[in-house]
Amino acid sequence: MKSLMKAGVSLAATCCALAAPFALSPAHADDDHADGNSSANALDHAPIGVMGDHRHAKGEVMISYRVMHMNMGGVQIGTDSVSPETVATTVPNRFAGSPGQPPTLRIVPTSMRMDMHMAGIMYGLFDQVTLMVMANYVSKEMDHITFRGGMGTAQLGNFTTSPQGFGDTKVAALIGITDNVHINAGVSLPTGSITQTDDILTPMGGTPTVRLPYPMQLGSGTLDLEPGITYRDQSAAFGWGAQLRGTVRLGDNDEGYAFGDRAMATAWVAASVTQGVAISGRVQAESLGSIDGIDPMIVGPVQTANPDFHGGESLTGLIGVNFAATGGSLRGWRLGIEGGVPIVQDLNGPQMPTDYTLTLGVQKSF
Repeated sequence: MKSLMKAGVSLAATCCALAAPFALSPAHADDDHADGNSSANALDHAPIGVMGDHRHAKGEVMISYRVMHMNMGGVQIGTDSVSPETVATTVPNRFAGSPGQPPTLRIVPTSMRMDMHMAGIMYGLFDQVTLMVMANYVSKEMDHITFRGGMGTAQLGNFTTSPQGFGDTKVAALIGITDNVHINAGVSLPTGSITQTDDILTPMGGTPTVRLPYPMQLGSGTLDLEPGITYRDQSAAFGWGAQLRGTVRLGDNDEGYAFGDRAMATAWVAASVTQGVAISGRVQAESLGSIDGIDPMIVGPVQTANPDFHGGESLTGLIGVNFAATGGSLRGWRLGIEGGVPIVQDLNGPQMPTDYTLTLGVQKSF
């Protein structure tokens, strides 16, 4: 809770500083903005956490930059919270019987932080078809407790792993069906590393450099289809919409596994405060499958090394604010902020649940 409050205060200060020039930018009713309407409006885009929500007219370009922070902590099995000591003494180690492997999980992750920097560009190929490319840079940190030896609850020490680098690249076409509905036809290209390594602390006191478990890799290693459909509409005072998205893995990667398929549904409503400011509320439901296959280099008495202990179902609530520069020298610029907390999480086996997510993004249309 303290970390959430600290992050919220920091984000609020950042938002105030970034939003000030948007709020002070004069509105001109006769300005044309890049989406083809008579004047820019903060309702014209979905919350910043929704990707591929709108199309552009032929020849129009929009660049964007988002940073998304996610914080995870604790341990959860299904919908129940459990202690690290419970995991260390009762959850079987998949690799028990192999040299140096204890019968239960003796290394327990306790918290994780991830920052994803996303740079994107959209281009109106035709009035009904917009092309989109998004690249990202990911940094992760995961804290662990190592319990001593093969049994008991005595702690040997702590360690942190922290990989970073480029993630997978998204390419998509947004194909208009009606003015308010479009198909999201996307693919994810495996540009992120799946062979990241770092030093760990073993239950016997060793500090080897090993291949990191699945959540700490930077990409999927597979070519993935990302189909979807988006609906969005608005009135003078309100905006609303919904989106269905999926991720379908096309076979195993070079290390012998594939992350689980993903299905996501989200819906939002936004209300205009002024022409340049809108607040939003959103809910998102997600289902993620467990990992299919196994990387023979990922072995250890830790939950993140077990392919079965990945995925689950979640329902998240989010609130946000969109700012649009409605005229003057900042015309065409947008700023969005959105934060979310889980309403319910049902996880496959021992995993760290998500505490909260924060997304901040800027967009510029030409």
